[in-house]
Amino acid sequence: MKISNLVSEDRAVSPVIGVILMVAITVILAAVIGTFVLGLGDQVQNNSPNVQVAYQYASSGSEVDLVHEGGDTVDGNELDLSIPASATLDTAPNSSSSITTGDIIAEASSLSSGDSIQLIWNNPNGQSSSIISKSNAP
Repeated sequence: MKISNLVSEDRAVSPVIGVILMVAITVILAAVIGTFVLGLGDQVQNNSPNVQVAYQYASSGSEVDLVHEGGDTVDGNELDLSIPASATLDTAPNSSSSITTGDIIAEASSLSSGDSIQLIWNNPNGQSSSIISKSNAP
């Protein structure tokens, strides 16, 4: 037996590469199937809506109207308005209807200069929430 024959022998390379490729394909398929079975793909689809909100402050700055100026239609029951405890929520987002372009989302009064106002979207599944828009009172 010559050593040069052992070094130049490459008959076993093809089956080894084939086994490695089969294992890789199996792992990828298992990951894809597992993602669908566990429902992880559903969470990606529940993104917050794209809504443009205008904050229309009164001349004194103590009152504000939040107006839907464009973007997606939103169910009123998915929206919350975060205002300081010292402020008053005059009109909350209407939970019985969809809010579209031109609709008043909410009204608040008794705001002080610098008060933070946030419009929050709550995922209907109850799994998450995100701030759609925020503003500070002038």
